[in-house]
Amino acid sequence: MSASLQSGTYLLACFGGEGRILVDGRWQRCRSGTACLLPPHILNAFYAEPGSTWKFCWVRYQQLPEQRPVAANASPVLAKFDAMPLRAALLGLYAECSGVGSPAAIHHWVELVQTYVLRFAQPWSVDDRLWKVWEKVAAALEEDWSLPRLSREAHLSGEHLRRLCRGQLGRSPMHQVTYLRMKKAADLLATTSDKIEIIAQAVGYQNPFVFSNTFKKWIGWRPSEHRQQRAGWTAR
Repeated sequence: MSASLQSGTYLLACFGGEGRILVDGRWQRCRSGTACLLPPHILNAFYAEPGSTWKFCWVRYQQLPEQRPVAANASPVLAKFDAMPLRAALLGLYAECSGVGSPAAIHHWVELVQTYVLRFAQPWSVDDRLWKVWEKVAAALEEDWSLPRLSREAHLSGEHLRRLCRGQLGRSPMHQVTYLRMKKAADLLATTSDKIEIIAQAVGYQNPFVFSNTFKKWIGWRPSEHRQQRAGWTAR
């Protein structure tokens, strides 16, 4: 199954079996004890093996204008996560909404759900050096970011930076740079009328063809198609 261009952040937490999720332009396995966090304005695609069981719970956010997404610049995308507390909170929310429907009780369950989502999306265990680096990169995506420069900014060796990124974010440092660029580009394509060439330059690509090819690999279609899809989705 797939859902094109979710307008808000989407979290899927697996507690049984396994399936595949399109992450960073590749199909990756999501097993029991892991979760996947997908930012707004990108293609959400999921695949369950025929005849197999994939058990998961999920939370989808409605992204309001000017509202900061749940997925931060240093949020993991696919990582270990105990889904059972979140599942219990969602079952409690469902039971209350289906039964008495007390506003106070519903608020209680929603707060619990939000707490567990943020536990994955904004883990305070993320190394402070990484958090600062990715905030700096996100604020200047048009600049030339290389592994040596990232290492200098983090005051870490290249190998140490790689290990930290792999362990905490699930991708290499340069893949994280590309991820931030594509996430920002998808947001600009969905929320502005800027020309594709302007958006490409804003996220660090002087060649619009290289940008278009990279965007298609990571997001699932070309920038022009992404904008058309978004327009059609909004009109529904």
